Amino acid sequence: MPIEAIRDTLGPQALPWFAAAFLVLLGIACVEGLARSLLRPGSYDWRASAASFADALIRRGVDALGLSLVAPLFVLAWEHRLQTLEMSSPAAFVALFLGQDFLYYWYHRMAHRVRWFWASHTVHHSPNQLSLATALRLGWTGRLTGNGLFYVLLVWLGFPPLAVTAAVTLNLLYQFWVHAPWMPRLGPLEWVLNTPTHHKVHHASNPEYLDCNYGGVLIVFDRLFGTFVEYRPEIPIRYGLTRPLHSYNPLRIALHGWLELGRDLLRARGLRARLGVLVGPP
Repeated sequence: MPIEAIRDTLGPQALPWFAAAFLVLLGIACVEGLARSLLRPGSYDWRASAASFADALIRRGVDALGLSLVAPLFVLAWEHRLQTLEMSSPAAFVALFLGQDFLYYWYHRMAHRVRWFWASHTVHHSPNQLSLATALRLGWTGRLTGNGLFYVLLVWLGFPPLAVTAAVTLNLLYQFWVHAPWMPRLGPLEWVLNTPTHHKVHHASNPEYLDCNYGGVLIVFDRLFGTFVEYRPEIPIRYGLTRPLHSYNPLRIALHGWLELGRDLLRARGLRARLGVLVGPP
């Protein structure tokens, strides 16, 4: 596989595909907003959705610059891969799916437990109302700070970088619909899949619900590693951050985590304290 193809899939060449997907998802999110507004007038936060759409547009613009901390590491991992795994059998696709979802679980868990990654991920948890538009609010600093580092392992093991990138993208696309809190329970599928019921618990800021349900497509890794929390109807969910962010400014939303991190680094005394700020829990 040409090295240029690896760079392209992580840079500007992928932008038209991301733009088309964004427009489709934006349209679906708007339909949800209209439906919720008609059913309960005044209940839908259109300003929060507009901020999410703006965040996604800025993200697309940053992506167009082709800046990525991980792209060179993908290239390096592919050049020194242990083997070449051909995506020519169902077993290869199953292995990639399970491997990527497993690594997504650990990335997502670290994004909540390591301050450096949380500074980007906090953007996604900043809305005080959960909706499909929330799925589009991912911030635009992740590529610049290494959110994709967890997937370099798959490339080094021999999975083609294009296949790994496609698996990560499909995982995120799957998660779009789990941001619909109005969806009912899905019966036996709740034992295996990440569903809207599980994911609305993940977006809660209640103490009973913090730091749980990190799965992407599957919920089984949460069950295996002790981070699964069941939704309890007697505990109404409070969405957003533990210290709510009451702002609709896309720049404020995107950078508030980094500003707080910088402030705490300046206050810390000594190397050990500063490392604790960077890699300790939020």
